Amino acid sequence: MSGLSSREILRGLRRPITVMKIDVLTLFPEMFAGPLDESIVKRARVAGLLDLSIHNLRDYTHDRHRTVDDKPFGGGPGMLLKPEPIFEAVEQLARGETRVILLSPSGRKFKQSLARELAPEKHLLLICGSYEGFDERVREALADDDLSIGDYVLTNGALPAMVIIDAVTRLLPGVLGDDESSRDESFSHGWLEYPQYTRPAEFRGMKVPEVLLSGNHAEIARWRSEQARNRTKEQRPDLLVEKRSVGVVE
Repeated sequence: MSGLSSREILRGLRRPITVMKIDVLTLFPEMFAGPLDESIVKRARVAGLLDLSIHNLRDYTHDRHRTVDDKPFGGGPGMLLKPEPIFEAVEQLARGETRVILLSPSGRKFKQSLARELAPEKHLLLICGSYEGFDERVREALADDDLSIGDYVLTNGALPAMVIIDAVTRLLPGVLGDDESSRDESFSHGWLEYPQYTRPAEFRGMKVPEVLLSGNHAEIARWRSEQARNRTKEQRPDLLVEKRSVGVVE
């Protein structure tokens, strides 16, 4: 990964803090340069809160062609990722506290609740799927979890890995500066975020709701709660179904 100066890295490492370690195993390491060298993720790396390493799966092969895939037994379209290089990579990179996560369309859907679940982990090893997926023995023997970022198919698991890294990193203590920020965002309580406004109080005839200018914090909290619920009902009714399924009835 490029983009961080030695001065920035050293400044971050001076702080006596707990670091989350994330390793990513992928066929396309170049895709990660740029998105993870900017904004919140860069800040976390500079501060020493996130230790991020990207590994090329082909580096764990031993044949002349650096082969990582082969045809599926029983026939069918496409190619599957072979077990040998993935097993070797995990055996080299994992340690006792590692949570190994496959990224594939067949995994359970990644949500904010899962981001919160992963944030306290000490070490995540994300394995990016590609082609037609993994030899099933990888899932059976190595994976602690199998995650998808949505009900659609991408070319490979690099983008899902970036999404998960970003979502988890911003929940690490100290990354946002104000840890309360992440607690009021959309999906943090199962609702979409309430509408927000800033100056000017009136713009092109559109006025900020009076309650937000009142200084009455109890009324503001009630308004925000009501607006969050209304927005969720209008834009994401599926979230209401999920809340009811776990016994939360509004």
